[in-house]
Amino acid sequence: MPCEPGQPEKVDSVYIRNGVADVFMISEPLAGRRETVVTQTRTALDFAEILRYTSDTLYPRAEKIVLVTDNLNTHSPASLYKAFPPEEARRLAERFEWHYTPKYGSWLDMAEIETGIMSRQALGKPLPDMESFKQQVRAWTIRRNAECAKINWQFKTQDARIKLARLYPVIV
Repeated sequence: MPCEPGQPEKVDSVYIRNGVADVFMISEPLAGRRETVVTQTRTALDFAEILRYTSDTLYPRAEKIVLVTDNLNTHSPASLYKAFPPEEARRLAERFEWHYTPKYGSWLDMAEIETGIMSRQALGKPLPDMESFKQQVRAWTIRRNAECAKINWQFKTQDARIKLARLYPVIV
């Protein structure tokens, strides 16, 4: 920008959007382990593929996988039926024990906590392209897993009923 004589030059920065990405966070909080998968979309089909990856690749020997998720419309067993034949969808749906955070309570979701940490530690500046974004997320995931960074959740059900009373239904 032109400036008056004797004044420092002023430079204006312009944000250029290089695309969008979604990060699926799979977190095993007490083990200090997490897995991240970067996609270009966040559809029911993407979510279904993440569940299959979690079931068949990450935890193939698990009898039951406890899944805590928010209430996004794609985060339901219905996504499995959109993506796979009925037999496969049912097989996957039955491998998971489904739990949902309260509406407006995504801060209770440990994967959301991990995503926030990732944003602060690894994604503070714009990245030029999807490949750079994937590399940054992968490097953070490897580093965080090497630290065995655990989430020691201390919020008990009784505390939740007091602190979050407005989110619980009132039976009269």
